[in-house]
Parts: sequence; C-alpha cells; structure tokens
Amino acid sequence: MSSTTLTPPPGAPDEVVTKSLLREVDLTAFGFNGKIALITLDNGQDFNRPNTLGPQTLQELGEAIRAAEALDVAGIAITGKPFIFAAGADLSGLSFVTEKSQSFAIAKLGHDVFRMLGESKKKTFAFINGLALGGGLEIGLHCHYRTLASTAFTALPEVFLGIVPGWGGATLLPKLIGPEKAVQVIIGNALANNTMMKAKDALALGVVDRVFEPVDFLEKSFGFAARILAASESITRSDFSKDDEAYKRAIEQGQAMMKKKYGGADVASPLKALELIKAAQQATLSQGFDAEDETLSNLVMTDAVRASLYAFNLIQKKRKKVEGAPKAALARKVTRFGIVGAGLMASQLALLVIRNLKVPVVISDLDQARVDKGISYIHGEIDKLVSKGRMNEEGARRLKGLVIGSVDKKAYASCDFIIEAVFEELEIKQKLFSELEAIVSAECILATNTSSLSVEKMGAHLAHPERVIGFHFFNPVAVMPLLEVARTSKTDDATCATAINVGKDLKKTMIICKDAPAFVVNRLLTRFMGEVTDAIDEGTPPDVADSAMRPLGFPMTSLELLGLVGPAVALHVAETLHHNLGDRYKISPTMQNFVKNGIRSFFTKDENGKLMPDAKALALIVAGNSPSTADQVRLRALRALAGEARMMLDEGVVSSPAEIDLCMLLGAGWPMHLGGILPYLDREGISEEVTGKRFHPAGVASLPA
Repeated sequence: MSSTTLTPPPGAPDEVVTKSLLREVDLTAFGFNGKIALITLDNGQDFNRPNTLGPQTLQELGEAIRAAEALDVAGIAITGKPFIFAAGADLSGLSFVTEKSQSFAIAKLGHDVFRMLGESKKKTFAFINGLALGGGLEIGLHCHYRTLASTAFTALPEVFLGIVPGWGGATLLPKLIGPEKAVQVIIGNALANNTMMKAKDALALGVVDRVFEPVDFLEKSFGFAARILAASESITRSDFSKDDEAYKRAIEQGQAMMKKKYGGADVASPLKALELIKAAQQATLSQGFDAEDETLSNLVMTDAVRASLYAFNLIQKKRKKVEGAPKAALARKVTRFGIVGAGLMASQLALLVIRNLKVPVVISDLDQARVDKGISYIHGEIDKLVSKGRMNEEGARRLKGLVIGSVDKKAYASCDFIIEAVFEELEIKQKLFSELEAIVSAECILATNTSSLSVEKMGAHLAHPERVIGFHFFNPVAVMPLLEVARTSKTDDATCATAINVGKDLKKTMIICKDAPAFVVNRLLTRFMGEVTDAIDEGTPPDVADSAMRPLGFPMTSLELLGLVGPAVALHVAETLHHNLGDRYKISPTMQNFVKNGIRSFFTKDENGKLMPDAKALALIVAGNSPSTADQVRLRALRALAGEARMMLDEGVVSSPAEIDLCMLLGAGWPMHLGGILPYLDREGISEEVTGKRFHPAGVASLPA
C-alpha cells in the first residue's frame, strides 16, 4: 500500500470515519483447525448513516489488513456493522476537489488498500452482511471469496453518478463474471435508474459465491470459509480472456444501452466504463487499476460529475423532506379511499393505493361496463405480480378484495380522501366536487389529478373549499416518482398535511406548488415543446426540429415525447396556458390538425419496428417559409425555458430553483448527467443572457470557480 498521507481538500466537510475493528475467530467449531482474522467496518453511527469510505477510512482499513497479515491466521475476512457493509466512497467532499492530483490520489489510495486483499497470500473473504454499493462491493471483488446476506442489495452505481467503478470494479468484474454480465451490472443497471441487485441476482450472475439468511449469516459465512480453508469445498472460476465474441457482444450491448438512454449523445461515464471493461480482456490487474485511476481522476474534474451529484443529492434530500409541508401531526388518518373514474389513469391510481395504503378503494364511472373494465385491469395487473413471483396468491386475493366498483356516487360517503381523474373540463370537475360534497363528511379531502386546470376554481362553489387540493401524478403512475401537490389560497394545513402523508405512503417524491396554470412540469414542457412545434410551423423540417435536443442526451426526441403525451392532451394544456399566460404559448395549427384528424403520434412503426414519420401526420403540417437549424431550435427552446423558469420563481409557483430542477429530473426525464435544468442553463450562460442573472450560485453542479 502507498505510504502517501491523503487529507481532504481545504473546506471539505469532516469525514465520518468508518473504523476497521480487528479480531481473531477460532474456526475449530466450524471444522477447520485454525483461525481467521475478522475486520468489521463500523462508523459508530445508527442505521441511517451507513459506512462510507473516505481517505481516513481507507488508511485505517489498510492498517487493519496489514495487522491481519501479521497474525497467525489462515485467512482474512471483512464484514460490516449490522445490516450494513459499506455504501461506497464518501462523496461529500468531492465538490471541494479542485486539482486532478487530489482526485488521482483518492483513486490510487483505494486501489492500494483494496488490492492488498486480492494479493494476500492468505485466503481473503468478504462477508457482505448488508448494503454494499460502489466501493463497498469493490472491497468484495478484491477478495478471493464472497458471501452475501439474502436481504442485502448491492450495486456499482458509479456510472449513474457520472463516474466509473474506479477502485477495481471495472477491471475485476468482467474477469470474474464475463464482459456481458459486467456490462449489465456496471452500465445497464446504472442507466436503468440505478437499479440494485438483489441477493439472488448477484448469486445468479456469479458476483458472489454463496447467499445465506441474515439470522445466522456470520456463522454460515464462517462455515463456508472453514470449508474453503480446509479444502473440503472449492469454487471454480472461468477465464474469459480468450472469449473475443463475448467481449464483442458486450461492447455492442453497452453501446445499445447508451443509445436507448441518451439518444445517441456522447456521455462520458458510460463510454469510459465500456472502454475499461473492453480493456479488461487483456489488461493485467495493475494495468487495469492504473487505467481506472486515470479515468476516474479525469472524470472527477468535469462538470458532469458535479451535475450528476447535485441531481442525485437533490433527489435524495427531497425524497425525505417536502419543502414547505405543514407539521405532519396535522395529517388525518385515511382509512377509505375514493377514485372517481375507471379509465387507465384512474385504474393505475387505484392499484397504487391498494398496494401501498392497503385500504379499501372505491372507483366509479358513468356506467357498469366502464367500472368493470377498470376493475378487470386492476385484477389483471395484480395477477401479473403473482406470475412474476412478486406476490403470493393470498396477498393477491386480499388486494383484489379492497377494490369496490360502483356507478353510484353514494359509495364515496365514508371515504376520507377522494381523487378525481375525469375528463379535463373545469365545469365537469366543479359539478363533480359539488355532488361529492353533498355526500361525504366535512373533513373528506377532495383532490384533483388535473394537469393544467385551476384547482381553486374547482372548489370555488363549495362550502368547504379548504378541503380541495391538487394531486398531480405522472403517467405511468407506478413508475414516475414525482407528485405535484398544488395548494390553493383556501387549502388548509390539515388538508395539505394529509395529502403529503398519503404521498409519502405512496412512495412519491413531492413538491408543494402554487395553484398556477399547469403547475411546474407541464408548464415548462409545454413551453419547450411549443418552441419545437412553432419551428415546424415556421417551415423547419420535422426531422431537424425533432433532433434539436438530441445533443443533450434525452431518451426520446421531442416528437416521440409528443406521441407519449398525445397531441390532444398537449393541445389542451397549450390552450389552457395560452388563455392564462398569453401569446408566448402559441396554439399550433399543426397540432390542431393532428387532433382534428385523430393523429395520436407523429410516428408509426415499419415492419421492422423502426419509428418512421406517419405520412398522414406529415401531410397535416402547416409549414411556413422560415426554417431554422437544429442549433437554432435548441437555443430558442432553452432560452424559453430560462425565461419561463424565472417567471415561475417570481410568481412564487415554487419556493426555490431546486424544486424546478427536481420536477424536471423526476417528471420530465431531464438527464441526470446535466444535473438540474437550471444549473445547466447557468453553465451555458443562457440564464444570464435571458434573465440577467443565474438561478444558482456559481459552483452549484459545476467545477469550483
């Protein structure tokens, strides 16, 4: 191990040091006449603060490994404090790194410490008793053998954060499990919203050697180690270095994953990770580790890493605490739920509620056929969960029994919380709320899933308008994490607190916003999409306008997004915003033609499943003679977003720029590697150009000035 002393850069937060506690364990009772040295990682904090790996922690671990090497033991094992192994590198000080030499030293120190485990003449074991992420899993990869608790989750999330597995993961994993599986773990899982491996998945992939139940995990792990040391059990490893075809398939697989996620844009972290995986075929461990050091230290000195970390930390923070939320003690208990409507959105909402709140849910519609269709959808989705092994038959029966269908609104009489998901027309919603108020208790909350209409106007004629609140979900309901909670000037604290409590139970990340037209996401998306469709109406070829945002790395183009939203919904929102906010929200004649002629998407699929422009849609475009380039379209769209965001903050739609960033990240798919939308506009100079000032202080989601 390097003797270099590494200290955090000036101004960095103090490291919560994870101690390496060393003891000897006699394995005689497990069938081996000898001892093993056990190093336990423990930061001395409660379960809410997992073990992390900062410079001091790494140095202490290195000293513990050296001390273990000097003992009269047959092997060395590492485990973690109860239910936590290690959650990876301590990234809290990363934003304070100002020179490449600092980031290189951090990368090299990790390698110098961890490789002692792989190069030890004693057999080394990782007893992964709980969460193991990033550097935590890489400790295990350096060990000769690995056991994992059945309840533990593990992952290499670095690419999700704009970096690469830089403490051995990118080199060791393809050598251990093969390049194709390594690409899935390192790139595929990271790009799929940072998916973690369950224990059974890690075992199936070969990432770990054995999985044991947590109740006697350490004892079973000692038994496994004893058998390995006694040579009564062995693990066979494969050599993938000669499998050229596997490496070729792996590279193609990784490239396809990146194209699907970023639409062909060059994003550094997955590209560099793929290069390291490819190099692992022929590289020695030392060569691979050196390449990781260089790659990681270069990436750390980019805005992309700061942007990704800003976005990640923002999401984690807002998931736990909703800015401006009333005291949780004011929330009322919800024992019976109502959803008005039985269409797809309403049925998705009902399924979400019964799965998470486990309370009876009443759904209704205009006739029994629609109600039956909604219930059939819910039952079918529950059956799918059973077929996938995610729920047993008894649990499925209980959930199905919670859904109550009716065509009579009196069925809502005993509900505590009702969401309407009916047609987007103000008069219809006003009439519905008036009918419900005559049936339900004075404290029953009336929530609307409207995407653009005035929530306050919906409750304007009610005796208790304080019970009305906006509760805007995104489609698909089960997948999209954002929930916009729109509070009117009349909404009381008890209603808002109850809504926030329900949202938390539904596992949503929430922002509280002002009851303003289209709230946050749809207002910004409509403004952005309007610039694209305006450019087409002016004469820009559709393929040119559609490709304008590609360089930013969105997973789909603008017109693909239009197909997902639907021209009818997009036009309706644009008309609402035009009526409320003026001519900057133009009504596109092309969109009007699409809706009038029943066009649901600009694209159709050919016989090979490839998206092609629909000839009918092309024929309906109303095109002028003032075309723009893709760069011009992109710049006008970004300028429009900057101007609209500034107006929203000035109007108090949300209380901070960070909430706009959160909404666009979770509700509109703004790319993580760009950070929030507003830091991106700041970095590009667009914020100051359009509004005269930045949205965030200098250094937020970018390199220190």
